[in-house]
Amino acid sequence: MRFINELHEGDRISGIYLCKQKSSAVTKNGKPYENVILQDKTGTIDAKIWDPNSLGIDEFDALDYVDIMGDVTSFAGAMQISIKRARKAGEGEYDPADYLPVSENSTDDMYAQLLSMIHSVKNPYLSALLKKLFVEDEAFLQVFKGHSAAKTVHHGFIGGLMEHTLSVSRLCDYMAGAYPLLKRDLLISAALLHDIGKTRELSPFPVNDYTDEGQLLGHIVIGSQMIHDMAREIPDFPIELENQLIHCILAHHGELEYGSPKKPALAEAVALNLADNTDARMETLTEIFAADKGKKEWLGYNRLFESNIRRTGDL
Repeated sequence: MRFINELHEGDRISGIYLCKQKSSAVTKNGKPYENVILQDKTGTIDAKIWDPNSLGIDEFDALDYVDIMGDVTSFAGAMQISIKRARKAGEGEYDPADYLPVSENSTDDMYAQLLSMIHSVKNPYLSALLKKLFVEDEAFLQVFKGHSAAKTVHHGFIGGLMEHTLSVSRLCDYMAGAYPLLKRDLLISAALLHDIGKTRELSPFPVNDYTDEGQLLGHIVIGSQMIHDMAREIPDFPIELENQLIHCILAHHGELEYGSPKKPALAEAVALNLADNTDARMETLTEIFAADKGKKEWLGYNRLFESNIRRTGDL
């Protein structure tokens, strides 16, 4: 098997891939075909079955592991695979670890760093809330440790949510030390909690797609509700502190058009938005450069940056 990031136009390939999506379609001439998205741990690629009724095409569904043979072509500047043969692979023919993108950082190491950040919060109410979720709630922890931070944009891999949460928390920790006006306990707590709603907005791998709750409410509202519910279970949790913490969550995307129900009104909300945006953008660049493997200087237009991205040359 060759990984998706190793494929080139003109290659003929054979191997087992995860079918992430599959749908039927019809050409302009009325001929039926199948749209397929194949996945391995290095990414995804569009594929087509132009003759679904061919004897070489066996039945398979989304989330099946599929042994395919096909040709790598190019369409509208993107590679795709024209599948000539396909069959559902049996258990034991593949290693699931080859098909699910995973953080390069150790889960245990990241969780230890997260606990260290939690233990640095001195406010008794915020400390109790953080420990209630990240220490005592084993069901939440199991989901959180293996979750992605996004469907596609950044940190879209197993462990991505914890990796992003830690990066944002570190940036906020730096800002709390650099700018005395920031209340560190509030800012660090907001950083650790800002994306917890994604554990319910997105389904686990290998699907990693929006749930009904995610489509209807979104992770910002879901996370705010989770914090409200937990705060009510902590005796005498101050309502003003709860409102300030939830405001940071509601405003962490910064702008109404970016999905924030509120724009930042607290200094801590401003800092959280800057940290979240910084980590998202730098991770996006990291993933763009990693996918290209140093083949090109100019890497094409990216909608997040609204710019054609270029690799920095040697100085």
